[in-house]
Amino acid sequence: MLSYKLLANFERVFRGLRYMHRNSTIGDHVAGFLYEDLYDLNRSPKLVQRISSKTHVLNKKNTTVGKAARRGDGSFGEGVPADTPIQTSGLSVGLGQVALIEVGIEVKILAKAMIKQIDRVCTDMRNQAAEFRRHSSKAICVGIVGVNHSSKYTGYEGDKEWPTDGRKHKHPIQEAANAERHLREKVAPFFDETLILRFRASNVKPYDFTWVSQEDTMSEYSAALIRISREYEERF
Repeated sequence: MLSYKLLANFERVFRGLRYMHRNSTIGDHVAGFLYEDLYDLNRSPKLVQRISSKTHVLNKKNTTVGKAARRGDGSFGEGVPADTPIQTSGLSVGLGQVALIEVGIEVKILAKAMIKQIDRVCTDMRNQAAEFRRHSSKAICVGIVGVNHSSKYTGYEGDKEWPTDGRKHKHPIQEAANAERHLREKVAPFFDETLILRFRASNVKPYDFTWVSQEDTMSEYSAALIRISREYEERF
């Protein structure tokens, strides 16, 4: 079975670790691996050549140089010639300043209290897609949303624990289907690709993680990579 860096690193957000939902760096970290997977899959000669030549990079600031912008989680595009890309050991895509965004990613994770926050999440995602396109009309916009299907979950705020009880505080599995419906109706039309990652994580020791269906997750992600590769060849 194929191994994808983005899926492996999404899993590492939960497996063996306490997930803190206010950590704003998680989306950045996960999003960047999509470009590694595109490069490894090698279905877009243009993308592979540009990454190899270091003319195109992962945006280290997630903004376009010289333009005010709302930051996304992982944008990629043509680098600024005066900037020397940073190369991280074990990774193919350089990190640098971007003059023109070609692919933009927004990542959200819905672990608990999904319906309470779903309107804000949908609005944030639509606004980010609009922002990517405002600075580059041809930008490929990718939305990635993790949706928890666990039968129980514990959230943390400082030293406080907030376990779900199935009544006032719904278990993730009770809200997952409704959350996905909102995403399909209110988010998907605004993105070129919207990938829903269905998982189970209770966020209690030993901090377990499983995919709802690993086979389906792999297939859906593989198909999205192919479509993004095709779009990149056509647009750029």
